[in-house]
Amino acid sequence: SRLAFYFYCFNRWKNWWIRGILSLAMISGFFLIIYLGSFMLMLLVLSIQVKCYHEIITIGYRVYHSYDLPWFRSLSWYFLLCVNYFFYGETVADYFATFVQRREQLQFLIRYHRFISFALYLTGFCMFVLSLVKKHYRLQFYMFAWTHVTLLITVTQSHLVIQNLFEGMIWFLVPISSVICNDITAYIFGFFFGRTPLIKLSPKKTWEGFIGGFFSTVVFGFIFSYFLAQHQYFVCPVEYNSETNRFVTECEPSELFQMKKYSVPPLLQAVLGWETVDMYPFQMHSFALSTFASLIGPFGGFFASGFKRAFKIKDFADTIPGHGGIMDRFDCQYLMATFVHVYITSFIRGPNPSKLLKQLLILQPEQQLSVYKTLKSHLVEKGILQPSLKG
Repeated sequence: SRLAFYFYCFNRWKNWWIRGILSLAMISGFFLIIYLGSFMLMLLVLSIQVKCYHEIITIGYRVYHSYDLPWFRSLSWYFLLCVNYFFYGETVADYFATFVQRREQLQFLIRYHRFISFALYLTGFCMFVLSLVKKHYRLQFYMFAWTHVTLLITVTQSHLVIQNLFEGMIWFLVPISSVICNDITAYIFGFFFGRTPLIKLSPKKTWEGFIGGFFSTVVFGFIFSYFLAQHQYFVCPVEYNSETNRFVTECEPSELFQMKKYSVPPLLQAVLGWETVDMYPFQMHSFALSTFASLIGPFGGFFASGFKRAFKIKDFADTIPGHGGIMDRFDCQYLMATFVHVYITSFIRGPNPSKLLKQLLILQPEQQLSVYKTLKSHLVEKGILQPSLKG
């Protein structure tokens, strides 16, 4: 009995050390990629997306014994290429308009991008219909639906991650780091203090870990955002400079990243002894982001746990020792990506003059002249410009 107890403790601490060492290694690699710049981060997101897609599709192959379905493996990856072509083409048209304008061969692809994307998808759809076999009808439609739901989870969400990145690296780093912090601190608090089960889907999750992770994540998000808000590299929108053929993060920081003085609520003044406090407005937004990461984000993990239980598997894969597959580590990140995108569009993003100017430069000369005349007439009516005198 005592030997069994020692063996249990050894295995428990062994798993803790394996997870801890690999977590530090992954975090170190993540910081290295941040140092290498925005383009490398985009490649990282794309690589994670492809691996997560592969893990979920592979589970479908195993669960439904679909290895022998005609064309199905090829079609699964074909649909992934089609959807990525659509989303990344939209990104190129949106953020690299000046670059595209200078290359005539790309103008055709951008002008008819959606039509080409739809034609590519229709080709795959027709190939699927032609591949239907009488004895496998139900199974083939199961896997067709499985593929499309997987595309929705992985490709759409990774596209939103990159959209967030273009708003400024801070909108990419704070949410992702908050989820990572919550995952680590909830595990630590649960490991040392966990007594009360949180949810049946994840028996190892405890209320102690959940609450400890929440407070740790909020504090981390507040401090981490303070550090990032001081540097242009993190707060400026990521833009492509067509003259140097590289991504740049140089700008005059917006009001979100300029230090302001705030009055401390009367109840806290007695405790802290401060009447005012200096902080960046973004730190207030970081509170919302870290709160979502710690209270709602874990439900992405619970959803993944329910998925794995439904198909009687422990992990999505065994890519990372002690952690499972890539999807096991990023199940909460996809939910977070959607929230950040919605949060930015709802509360942060305003008109972007530089983006509008890029779109105007794509227009034909006569269209640009028409816009100029309309804008000039509007400014004259507003009294901003003086009417020109006709000689």
